[in-house]
Amino acid sequence: MPSTVLEPLPVSVRTKLAALWTSLLLVFAYVDLFSLYRPDVRADLEAGEIGGFTVGGAFLLATTAYVVVPSLMVFGSVALRPRVNRIVNLFLAPLYALSIAVAAIGEWGYYVLGSAVEVAILAGIARYAWTWPGVSAATFPDSR
Repeated sequence: MPSTVLEPLPVSVRTKLAALWTSLLLVFAYVDLFSLYRPDVRADLEAGEIGGFTVGGAFLLATTAYVVVPSLMVFGSVALRPRVNRIVNLFLAPLYALSIAVAAIGEWGYYVLGSAVEVAILAGIARYAWTWPGVSAATFPDSR
């Protein structure tokens, strides 16, 4: 019986970036969801606080804005022009990695693990954006 070799199809940088942003959001969601199993987090929520912040309109607005950006990057990674796409990804990935690393200080093991995975995903985003292959502007005049 002949053996079959699976030939991988090329995947565009845009698709890889969108997949990484999606993965980041899934890890965000699960780490935060798992936090609800912690008695200390539930007690803080009952007291109207989380992570030293008062849970109110401003906190919820800021938290929503924080999550909306990577949510929009899933689409942005496939829709933005390559040059803008690259710049936005190179700006956002380190910014989010820093905020995640700071938030993980002093946290439980599951949270640190999730944060490490998030930072690794963001490093992948930065790497793909940084090493985005170039093409001649004559080939794709709208790619600037």
